[in-house]
Parts: sequence; C-alpha cells; structure tokens
Amino acid sequence: MLRTHNCGELRLADAGKEVTLAGWVQRVRDRGGILWVDLRDRYGITQLILEEGTADPALIDTVRGLGREFVVKATGKVKEREAKNDKLPTGDIEIDTTAVEVLNKAKVPPFLIEEETDGGEDLRMKYRYLDLRRGPVRRNLELKHKMAFETRQFLNAQSFLEIETPVLLKSTPEGARDFLVPSRMNPGEFYALPQSPQTFKQLLMVAGYDRYYQIVKCFRDEDLRADRQPEFTQIDCEMSFVDREDVLNTFEGLVRHLFRTVLGQEVGEFPRMPYSEAMSKYGIDKPDIRFGMEMSELNRVAQNKGFNVFDEAELVVGINAEGCADYTRKQLDGLTNWVKRPQIGAKGLVYVKCNEDGSYKSSVDKFFGQEDLKQWADELHAKPGDLLLVLSGEKDKTRKQMGELRLKMGTELGLRDPKVFKPLWVVDFPLLEYDEESGRYHAMHHPFTSPYKEDLDKLTDAPGEVRANAYDMVLNGVEVGGGSIRIHDRAMQQLMFKHLGFSDEEAKEQFGFLMDAFEYGAPPHGGIAFGLDRLCAVFSGVESIRDFIPFPKNTSGRDVMLDSPSKIEPEQLTDLHIKVDIRKEDKS
Repeated sequence: MLRTHNCGELRLADAGKEVTLAGWVQRVRDRGGILWVDLRDRYGITQLILEEGTADPALIDTVRGLGREFVVKATGKVKEREAKNDKLPTGDIEIDTTAVEVLNKAKVPPFLIEEETDGGEDLRMKYRYLDLRRGPVRRNLELKHKMAFETRQFLNAQSFLEIETPVLLKSTPEGARDFLVPSRMNPGEFYALPQSPQTFKQLLMVAGYDRYYQIVKCFRDEDLRADRQPEFTQIDCEMSFVDREDVLNTFEGLVRHLFRTVLGQEVGEFPRMPYSEAMSKYGIDKPDIRFGMEMSELNRVAQNKGFNVFDEAELVVGINAEGCADYTRKQLDGLTNWVKRPQIGAKGLVYVKCNEDGSYKSSVDKFFGQEDLKQWADELHAKPGDLLLVLSGEKDKTRKQMGELRLKMGTELGLRDPKVFKPLWVVDFPLLEYDEESGRYHAMHHPFTSPYKEDLDKLTDAPGEVRANAYDMVLNGVEVGGGSIRIHDRAMQQLMFKHLGFSDEEAKEQFGFLMDAFEYGAPPHGGIAFGLDRLCAVFSGVESIRDFIPFPKNTSGRDVMLDSPSKIEPEQLTDLHIKVDIRKEDKS
C-alpha cells in the first residue's frame, strides 16, 4: 500500500505516529515561513504543515510547486494543531511533513472541487469524474450504497433470495417506450432493455421461489425531469401466498429499517388512503401529508349566483391558506399568473381574504355578498386572518391544478420541511384509465394487476369503476414505490388483455409464455418495486435523482461527458442489417 492511513481517520490519539498519506491536493496556503497543504481523498481532508528553517529547502520548493488536484504521497509525524478546525473530523491534528512525492500532476480543474463549487451543472456533467471528487456528491453515493446494503440485510433476513433476471427482453406495447437493441444474429429483430423485471419475477413465483428481490437497472425511453432518468435503479420484490396486507406490512418494515439504520430515525404510522380520497382532498395520487390545506368542493355554496365562471364549471374547489389574509395584491397577482402558466393550465384564480374584523374581501365581490363568502369560509374551516384560494373548471383538470397550487403554497409557507417524513399507502386505484388519444382503456399500473373480485361485474359496462388491488408508497409527496397483487390464472389474464384491446392472437404473441406458465400451478402472488434513487433523494431532502447516479444523463438524455448517444459507423449498421437512407440536402 502507498499509504498507512487515509485522509479522514487520524485523530489526536494518533499524535506522535509516523504516517504516510496519499490523495489529491485541495489547496496550498503559503504564509511565507509556513506552508499548509489540504490533502483530500474519499475519506476526508488532512492538513499537512511545513516550516521553513525546519523542513528541507528542496521539500519546500516541491510543495510550493504543487497545484490543485496534484496526486501526491506525503510522509510525516502526526501532531496536535495549534489552531484547531472544529468543522473537520481531523481538525485537531496535522502532519509535520518530512517527504512529499508527486505521483501525478494535474491540469487546473475547470471548477472548484470543494463543498461549494463555482461550476454550473453542464460543466460539472462534462467533467463528472471531477465532480465526483466533491464531498456532497460523494456523500450521496455513500448514502445510496448504505441504502442498498441495508435493503439486502433486511430482505435476506426475511428469507428473500436475490436473483438476477435478463437484460435483453422482448418489447411489449404497454407502458413507457422501450430502448431497443438490434440483434445481429436475427436480422430485422430487436431486443428491448427492461422497464422492469415484471414478467420474470412472476415466472419465478410460478417456479416456487416464493420470496425474490433484485436491486436492478431499468430503462425507460421517456421525457426527462428531475425525478426521471433513462436508466435508474429499482429495488424489485415479489412474494407468493400473500394478500395485500402481507405485502404492505413487509415493506413498511423495510422502510422503517432504512430510516432506522440510515438516518437514525423512527417514522410514524403508514396510513392507508384510497385513491379517490387522495384526488378529492389533494388533487394528486401522491399527496404530501406533512401539512393540511385539504381541498373542499364549493359547488353547493358557490354556484347559481350569476357568476358564469362557476355556474358553468363541473367543479368549484378551494383551499384555505391559514394566516395569509395579509397577502398583497402583488402576491395575489403572482399566484394568479402562476396557475395560468401552461404547465398548470388554469384560466384564473379567485381569492377571499378573511379579515380580522369578521368581514370578507374577495376578487368576486360583484357577484357574492358577505353571507355567500361566509359559507365558503365555513366549508373551508377558515378563521379571521386566513386566505381562501378557489379554482373552477372540468373536474379532473381542476383538481390537479389545485393540487399543484396547494403544493406551491405549502412550499411558500415553509410547511414542507425536508427533515420531516410522512409516509402513506395510496390504495384502491382504478384498474383502467381511458386514453382519449388512442380511444381505448389502458392499465393504470400494468396489465398483470388483479382487479377486486367484487368489481368484476363492472368490467364490461363500467370498466372505469373497477378498482385494482394495487398500492403505491408515497413519502413526502413522492411516489417511492408501487406494486399490486397479480393475476395468477390464465382465464383472468386473458380477460384483462381483452379489456385492454388485445386480440387473442396479440395477447398470445406478446405474453403467451406467461399465460402458459399460469397453467402449471401458479400461486397467488404480489410484489412491489421501489425507486432506489428516488428513495435516496427523499431521504436527503432533494428533488433530483441525478445527484445519486454516478454518471447521469442531462435533460436531453445525453451523456455530455461521453458525448452519447452518438452516430454508428456504417459497417456496424451493416452487421446489424440496418439500412439508413442518408440523403444529401437539396441545395436548390
């Protein structure tokens, strides 16, 4: 080994020891007669010290020639620091340096490799190998490592087996877009990279491996945002001979274990909330329950008063922003403009100030009197000093718009503390949802989710009312996991495919292997998959999962460090039996 210790482990108890460290030069401070070097590795920072008149002049010259990010080996004796640094674990000691060897020189990095950097996101992504040296990024990856380690510890203790499933699969029409891989040995045919190991883990249940898990890479060719990447990591799990409560209790246990071992915290109850309640009270199927501000329908008290905007609406809905009656006109105009953005899509916003003297002031005083506005306030449980915010329109769209406004107000009012954790299960999702563009029903989760038995008679006449035996775990307004009890018999699976618009031939071509397997003794089974990167982000109180992926893609799905995706040589395309029609631009 080139070193006896790392740069994060030496303490005052080590004083007097002769040690050798190796790492990267974070900075050199030259105060004339004394030089200090901050030497950094993955474990921390240790200060080296050299004094003119005591240290070898050649050594002093070597150290003065060091630049940022030079890789060096340093030898010396541990001693107590005169000016201690309580911000560093090694801040009580320094190394009285007797030798420094430059192992490799470095160009001046394009940004500061420190806790706070001057590098923008694009620059740091281009030089990601340098960004990975920074403390915040390193700590994120250490957290992800610990989350994966503790997940394995918990599931192994629960008799789960970690089993790998294939990466080259068959493309299926349901779900997000697949990433496709051409087959050289099978001209004109393609593999797909897995969006999840769903069918394979069900086949493992048929095979008798009643408790399976895998920490697995998955791929989805979809538009990116803060909580999405083309490739991401799932904690994928499946169990046999279980019902919904068995699955929920098992994985509540996993999440409690992660909070306890990773964050040193205990979390409270995991309430169960039906999908219909989540949508009516919060306007979203992943509600943030760290704060109240629940939505209330106002149709009964706000319609038929001559205000056409409300009278013609399918839904009039409001929230109560407690203590916000002192919002200025500028603030209210800002909220109105915010909900009218294309991303939200509302046509306007109505407000009511509940004044301290018991009167009301609204943006629609022309249409509603004091008694009318008092009814609104009563519906929203408002008191003097509160602010009512009201939207109207088509039911589903208006609920979602108000759900977004609720989250914005929660953020503005400091009600979404990232250090407070409130989990819940959202259950009883619709089995199917209608897609206007394709003109047919699609599975809200996936086509292998079982319906509630008591709802089966609605499949033909009212398919949108059939509930799924599905569940999502939501943590602080983020869906961190989702799963369901699966269909496990051929007849039911065929019926499901029929209602999803598959012909018998299409169902057999796409999923015949699974339906055939169900005829050989498939047990009742169900499971769940957690987004490991999302879990890490919520645990850390950040929005972007990119912070927990060593080499992420940017918002355009590109790796700017590798400059990929990239064009392929014609010879490679020929080997893959792919013809590309490259036509010269018409200059005319």
